[in-house]
Amino acid sequence: MKKTGILNRHLAGALAELGHTDLVVVCDAGLPIPPGPTVVDLAFTPGTPSFADILHGLLQEITVEAASAAKQAREANPEAIALLTRHFDDLELISHEDLKARTRTARLVVRTGEARPYANVILRCGVPF
Repeated sequence: MKKTGILNRHLAGALAELGHTDLVVVCDAGLPIPPGPTVVDLAFTPGTPSFADILHGLLQEITVEAASAAKQAREANPEAIALLTRHFDDLELISHEDLKARTRTARLVVRTGEARPYANVILRCGVPF
């Protein structure tokens, strides 16, 4: 049995299939998920697991070259923006409608149990070399 890293077999497998420039969406429990991307739904109860916990775990596993979030989060969820700007110096802020549209082109969506608004980010995979 695996003893470190991401233990969820569906998430670990989906991460192993990612390549350069693939998009990964980490979202709150309320983001509408369109047909198309692989979805790993980790939501358990409202707030569990949190957006922050899942983001931290993913960043230990994948290389990210860019990130985008909804500009509406600046007012509605400043904690999420603070978290994201700590991890991404060049965080791109886009409209929530644009974020939802870009979700259609994602390779993977990871749904958290986060119950605060606009706790969503699109990660563009990079390469570790």
